[in-house]
Amino acid sequence: MMGSMSIWHWLIVLVVVMLVFGTKKLGNMGSDIGKAVKGFKDGVKGDEDKAAPAAAAAPSQVADKTTIDVDAKEKSKH
Repeated sequence: MMGSMSIWHWLIVLVVVMLVFGTKKLGNMGSDIGKAVKGFKDGVKGDEDKAAPAAAAAPSQVADKTTIDVDAKEKSKH
């Protein structure tokens, strides 16, 4: 039966994934996904509260403090 996978299949898949990516990288990916989900939930909650339209209008203002927002400038050729 191809459609049903037992707990042993999932454990083998988990072990292979941990061997390929390593536990540290999986932890970093998990925390990044958690931050993304939290940001999405905050965004949905912000859309429901339309009392502050200026805050919802600026997508570059993200609560993540590790992202730096910069303006790209075109280089002039001399």
